[in-house]
Amino acid sequence: MSQVTEYDNAPKTDHAYDGIEEFDNPLPGWWKWLFVASILFSPFYFLFYHGGAAGRSVEDQYGIALAENTRLQFAEIGDLNPDEATLASYMNKPNWVRVGQSVFKANCISCHGREGEGQVGPNLTDEYYKNVKNIEDIAKVIINGAGGGAMPKWSDRLHPNEIVLVSAYVATLRGQNIESNRGPEGKTIPPWPEPVEDEPETPEE
Repeated sequence: MSQVTEYDNAPKTDHAYDGIEEFDNPLPGWWKWLFVASILFSPFYFLFYHGGAAGRSVEDQYGIALAENTRLQFAEIGDLNPDEATLASYMNKPNWVRVGQSVFKANCISCHGREGEGQVGPNLTDEYYKNVKNIEDIAKVIINGAGGGAMPKWSDRLHPNEIVLVSAYVATLRGQNIESNRGPEGKTIPPWPEPVEDEPETPEE
């Protein structure tokens, strides 16, 4: 005589597969409602963090945090001047160009696009420039603004080093020719100057 176990009298569903019965053991109500709430919440989460709004994505927030942290590292490079030699030098320093890119993505993509392709503001990736005739003019436009306020001045919102580094980053966008809805604006200008290599220090005699 087989022994009766506690499972023999447990409620079962009407489902049976090759003689195998299925216990009627539904998920807890709180789990079901949590699942439903997650589904209902997901569209709002997607729209907020992945809807293209500047500064909301994880990548953008990381870039902003990186830029904040980099301000603590400015003691390493001192105070930068937005002149031709400095910009030409820093546009060829990948680590610092990434800092400029972070500043750009934190502050500039709403007008110039995520990759600099232009939206409200002009395309920064072609060979045409409206307010720039040489590389240091990029920094001047960022500092003072342009277009009667269409491009606001950033001298009161960015650290001077951030202005230099974001200018260097913008300079690196030239010639990428990313597809844009904005046509050429302005005139072509001479190529950027080549960076001047730092001369090795000579030991004192």
